[in-house]
Order: sequence, then structure tokens, then C-alpha cells
Amino acid sequence: MARYIGPKSKIARKFREPIYGPDKAFEKKNYPPGQHGVSKKRAKLSEYGVQLMEKQKVKYTYGILERQFAKIFDIATRKDGITGENLLQLIEARLDNVVYRMGIAPSRNGARQLVSHGHITVNGKLINIASYTLKAGDKVGVREKSKSMEVITNSLAGRANKYPWLEWDSNSKTGTLLSYPTRDQIPENIKEQLIVELYSK
Repeated sequence: MARYIGPKSKIARKFREPIYGPDKAFEKKNYPPGQHGVSKKRAKLSEYGVQLMEKQKVKYTYGILERQFAKIFDIATRKDGITGENLLQLIEARLDNVVYRMGIAPSRNGARQLVSHGHITVNGKLINIASYTLKAGDKVGVREKSKSMEVITNSLAGRANKYPWLEWDSNSKTGTLLSYPTRDQIPENIKEQLIVELYSK
């Protein structure tokens, strides 16, 4: 799957969830897209279909490609602990996601763009790889020349410090990944066990 850049409401309707955030179009039509609309009788998904749908939902939500996802899952299986929770923690620790969670960007797509265009630093060094995995204690900051960018200042103006695993210093525009989040600290509606079952076939 190439990175999706099409209509977001269409994908939200596919999964019957506003996976990209508040969506007025989704609220009006919160059923899967198609010419027959809500009246169309749809075949019941098989167990495999349900598991695959859950994996696709995670990939669309976080903007991860298939090969990247498989690599993250492989790392998650080799870590101590619950594989599904390890998977979500590793995804949450991606640089683009942390930039989004800190409020530096209003969306994950926006965060990915800021990273790839060289506006973000990690421990004082410029990192332009969106999939870069952070470790506990790593400091994420906005490059000095980029601190006055309108997209960043507007996003930070509306941020709320709602993630206890992240710390943010508004004066220096830097944040710290205090630890990997626990499962109950990840707000996305994801059934990670279905993904684990899919890969265990």
C-alpha cells in the first residue's frame, strides 16, 4: 500500500470511525462508501477479514507502509511483554507521531512533512526521517530557524498537555519522551490483539 493521499472522509467511512480526527462529512455519512449507500447489504467479514481490516486501520491512522509495519511488528515480537502493546508503543514512539502528540503539528501528515523538511531536531541533531524511533529520555525540538513558522506557532497555540508520557517546554519549544505510553494512555480505538492473531497465522 502506497501512502494514502486521497479523500480522508472516504477512509473514515470505510472503517466507520473518524480516524483522522473530527470530520463533518463522516458525521453526515458514517457508513461505508458506495453507490448503494447505507441500504446495501454487505457480506459478513470473515475472521481473517476482520483482522486485516484492523491492521489496515492502524496503517492508515499512523501513515505507515506495509514493509515498515511488518518490521515494527517483528521488533515487537522480540521484545519482552505483550506483543500487541509493544507494537502500539513502538508506533507511538515514531518521530512523526511524537511531533503530532506534542502539538507541534495539527496532524500526523503535517508532522511527517515538518520532519522530512528538516524542521525537527532530536537531542539537538536535525533528523529528517519520520519513522525514526525515539527512546525514553530523547528530546524533540523545533529547529531554531523554524520556531516562528506560522503552522507551528498556530498548532502550539491550540495544544493541550494531555499525554503524561510526554513533557513539553513552551519557552524553548522542546519536549521529552519520558517513557513509552501504557496501553490505557493511547487514545486510538485499536484492537491490537486482532493484528497479533493475523500475523500468527
